[in-house]
Amino acid sequence: MSTPLKLKVKILTVPAQKHLPLFSPLNILLPPPLRFAPHSNQSQRNPTAFQMADEEESELSEKQKIDIAKWFLLNSPPGEIQFVAEDVKAVVNDDVLYEEAASVAFPLYNKSHMISLEMPGGIGDVLVTSFGELRGNEYLDPRTAHVAVVDHIKQVCTDVRPALDEELPSAYVEEFRCALDGEILRYVGEAYPKGVCSVYCGNGKDAEGPGSDFELVVVISAARHSPQNFCNGSWRSVWSIEFKDEVQMLELKGKLQVGAHYFEEGNVQLDAKHECKDSTIFQSSEDSAITIGNIIRQHEAEYLASLEASYSNLPDTTFKDLRRKLPVTRTLFPWQNTLQFSLTRDITKELGIGK
Repeated sequence: MSTPLKLKVKILTVPAQKHLPLFSPLNILLPPPLRFAPHSNQSQRNPTAFQMADEEESELSEKQKIDIAKWFLLNSPPGEIQFVAEDVKAVVNDDVLYEEAASVAFPLYNKSHMISLEMPGGIGDVLVTSFGELRGNEYLDPRTAHVAVVDHIKQVCTDVRPALDEELPSAYVEEFRCALDGEILRYVGEAYPKGVCSVYCGNGKDAEGPGSDFELVVVISAARHSPQNFCNGSWRSVWSIEFKDEVQMLELKGKLQVGAHYFEEGNVQLDAKHECKDSTIFQSSEDSAITIGNIIRQHEAEYLASLEASYSNLPDTTFKDLRRKLPVTRTLFPWQNTLQFSLTRDITKELGIGK
């Protein structure tokens, strides 16, 4: 029986702005005290968020503008960096400064979110990850033994070439990598609609036979983007498997991350992370692949079950913690009859929308 996770859910109420739409991606990311208003009376400063200069305040330096722009781009919700970039560019109002910020932020964002891009010529898809990064903007796809050239800002593959021998693991390591890749490919096809996976050699790619240690890295990325329905989400998991020949053991370390963003008439973001470990015996390539696949399947299924259990407890735990236990009116909130309240009506009245 899996233990329910304790999730932290942030619901941000963003004031109406003169310069940007209420549900602009920048306003979605903006911490509540800070505003895109030309005459803000807020004295609090946050180095990681925009605060438009007041008449009595000094202008931000170019470096500050670049750092702030990078922060917004890097903290974009899954699949929304292009929307955020449009507003960042408009606010910075300087193509040179924006391009400098974007050239740094986009590669980091693409790798951290492990986006999948289609390679030219119908060869297949390549995952943009630090594990497959070679030089410049080139990324290895171990399954097809091809290297893709990526335009990070446009998020497209511009070229592809066959991988060089020195960019690929030895035949001994490739035997284990290929067997594990096939097993993970089957698992992802069953568990994650539109999911993409890849298996890289993390260390010891030159191992020529038994007696040598090496490491394989399993990367699973699944995204579901539906901005027309005001929601986007992603699943990212990275599993490092150390093959220790001397002790005949395999050690697994997993890092799982789930991101979700729902922004219809509000703004709710979920960022859940989980780490786990496991181990098994060193076997043949086929048997090791099956065992590793079963371990990954078990841990990820348990984590998903924990998330579902946490969701079912949200009304009785998280949502109640969003307000005072006993408000200043000394009257408890009627949780048993919440239908009498209209969040949309109250927000509209509070912000003066539609006037």
